[in-house]
Amino acid sequence: MLERIRKKDHPLTLSCSVVMPLLPLRDIVVYPAMVVPLFVGRDKSVNALEKAMHTDKKIFLAAQKNAKTDNPGPGDIYRIGTVATILQLLRLPDGTVKVLVEGEHRCRIAEFLSQPDAFYVKAESLDETFQADPTEVEALRRGVRTSFAAYAKHNKKITQEILDAVNDIDEPSRLADTVAAYMPFKIEVKQKLLEILDPVRRLEKLFGYIRAEIEIIKTEERIKGRVKKQMEKTQREYYLNEQMRAIQKEMGEKDDFKSELEELEKRIKKKRLSKEAAAKVRHEFKKLKLMSPMSAEATVVRNYIDWILSLPWCEKTQDKLDIDQAAAVLDEDHYGLEKPKQRILEYLAVQSLVKKIKGPILCFVGPPGVGKTSLARSIARAMNRNFVRLSLGGVRDEAEIRGHRRTYIGAMPGKIIQSLRKVKSNNPVFCLDEIDKMTMDFRGDPAAALLEVLDPEQNFAFNDHYLDLDFDLSSVFFITTANTLHSIPLPLQDRMEIIRLPGYTEIEKLQIAKGFLVPKQCEANGITQENVVFPDEILLRIIRHYTKEAGVRNLEREIASICRKVAKEVVRSGPETRVVLTEEILQEYLGVPKFRYGRAEERDEVGLAVGLAWTEFGGDLLGIETVIMPGKGKIIITGKLGDVMQESAQAAFSYVRSRAERLGIAKDFYENTDLHVHVPEGAIPKDGPSAGITMATSMVSALTRIPVRSDVAMTGEITLRGRVLPIGGLKEKILAAHRGLIKTVLIPEENAKDLRDIPGKILEEVNVELVGHMDDVLRKALVLDDPERLFKDTPSPAEPVFFGAEPVPCPDDIHAH
Repeated sequence: MLERIRKKDHPLTLSCSVVMPLLPLRDIVVYPAMVVPLFVGRDKSVNALEKAMHTDKKIFLAAQKNAKTDNPGPGDIYRIGTVATILQLLRLPDGTVKVLVEGEHRCRIAEFLSQPDAFYVKAESLDETFQADPTEVEALRRGVRTSFAAYAKHNKKITQEILDAVNDIDEPSRLADTVAAYMPFKIEVKQKLLEILDPVRRLEKLFGYIRAEIEIIKTEERIKGRVKKQMEKTQREYYLNEQMRAIQKEMGEKDDFKSELEELEKRIKKKRLSKEAAAKVRHEFKKLKLMSPMSAEATVVRNYIDWILSLPWCEKTQDKLDIDQAAAVLDEDHYGLEKPKQRILEYLAVQSLVKKIKGPILCFVGPPGVGKTSLARSIARAMNRNFVRLSLGGVRDEAEIRGHRRTYIGAMPGKIIQSLRKVKSNNPVFCLDEIDKMTMDFRGDPAAALLEVLDPEQNFAFNDHYLDLDFDLSSVFFITTANTLHSIPLPLQDRMEIIRLPGYTEIEKLQIAKGFLVPKQCEANGITQENVVFPDEILLRIIRHYTKEAGVRNLEREIASICRKVAKEVVRSGPETRVVLTEEILQEYLGVPKFRYGRAEERDEVGLAVGLAWTEFGGDLLGIETVIMPGKGKIIITGKLGDVMQESAQAAFSYVRSRAERLGIAKDFYENTDLHVHVPEGAIPKDGPSAGITMATSMVSALTRIPVRSDVAMTGEITLRGRVLPIGGLKEKILAAHRGLIKTVLIPEENAKDLRDIPGKILEEVNVELVGHMDDVLRKALVLDDPERLFKDTPSPAEPVFFGAEPVPCPDDIHAH
């Protein structure tokens, strides 16, 4: 804090009790005759300053007992403070106020006045009369000056100019206040000095505090000196120890280094290396023999040679090329997932016909829990290859992939080379997990470094920065996993064969639970399948009411929870315990159902249409509501929607306006009507164009008062002319409709080719209808007696019926009920 000494006195013109604004201070005490800059940010404090500026510029300054209190009360402020005059007030851009105040006189707070906008107090002036021996006063004055000068030798912030100014002060009160302002005392000590009215007694107290502060500083300096000596002693001992070690090496331990070199030479002769690597090793080994064994460079060269010799340059595992046996292994580990399994069998078939093919690079894309990583492990088992996994989640340094150059201290190869050293073969199944979770920063882009690794045309000569040698990665079977593709750079996607793993159907989940999850969790929890029986209907109930996911990860957690509770019963009642799960026992073990199965609306509603959404966790139902209100033609869109989805709503509204006459809606409805389109679950961000036809259907239903069929869901992008464009994620969306007990799903005509990926049992239970225009959607989605009569050739005289108003009868050819 910047302070300067005032050379003259300012008499206080204060009556016995005066009301004035109060400015509470944090971590500072202002003394009389001092000019202090303050930064004020609290609203009440700023108001107090403004009140003072509009009157006599006098303000009462008092310190807070606790600086962290934002809204102090009477009990949080010291009673004795200083009345000050505001010299200058400046408003800063961030809203705070910088004010320059000059302390004038000590005062006591007689009464706190309650004001909502600022702090006010009644202040009483305090007299500083004293009677003392002039000799004693002079002795104290000299003692304080001498002690302050001694303290200044240890504190470089106190300049000679400040010391000269202090030496010119003769008045005991001003001398004590001035010196106290420069000392680094705690707030409590400074407040005690402010509250002492007798200047002589104040000088005496101040003298004691200064001497105590000087003693503390001297003690700190002694401690620092001892620590410095101890450090010098430690460094000297380290130097002597290093000398002794060098002498010992010269006298008797030089043979150890020689034997180490002989062992390295044997390893170099035995190891099969590439031509480039062999030449590099021989060169580095020749340099090592000429180096001192204790030099830092020798350690670096030894580590480099050791890394080269420990890598699997020519070591391979023998592939199992029996397709039937590989298929049996894959089916044993995973239920379904036909596409990736077929791709692996194709690779093995080609491998059996061709001596060497470039290792494929597959990318498994799907929601969490569908078995992407475990499928990669099963592929390695089926092919009789070693398996290595590298998680790329959160990797943001290019050196994690390519390594550091040897010039850096502690340099190492990248994770690719490290993993190959660990797996000890150059043709493993290499799983790069969570490739979509990589990020980039100032240290480089790891995704760009992977371009060479995952390119069969380049990775036969992968160059790690540490090795500075070409390593052949063409025999490695790379498998990457991701939840979404949008965060993977397009050049990297282009180098991989994308295989999508959609979410499981209920039937698949049931089979996985029976064949894989229940036996696995029974074994993991120390019980047998005789101790607990999972009927099919109970497993289906767990799937429908206790999990909501595309994969089976949460399903496995719920089964594990049941197994733990059964294990507790086995421990209590003995190994013969047998629990047959029922709905009552299931609710006792897992609690009340967490999810409602079947989210379709129970009855047809006006303005409520059901859409289908794709998420990272699979498909989901998306209800879209529209209400109409009196207004001026505004369209309100809520539900935390992205830009693309908001544009879809605008396109749907434009389509409705263009077809208003044929739909039986008043031609000028938008002039006196506001539409509010809302997508529930507003805390979840939503985006994408595939809800366009759902929004249009909801708007038409709200404007015509014709209900939307509750058992119909739809997906498709809409154009201004009403065309329905294709969308993605069809399988996940139809699975979501099936889970939600939807009977009919409307999809774009151009998505007909994607129906082959939908399981036949699902298509038997869900009626999928193709639509090419918005008119077709409305005919199939709205509840109509005669669908062909919805689209009129002439406008209807009917006005729109607003949500919440009394029902108004509509013409028979529009209204269905």
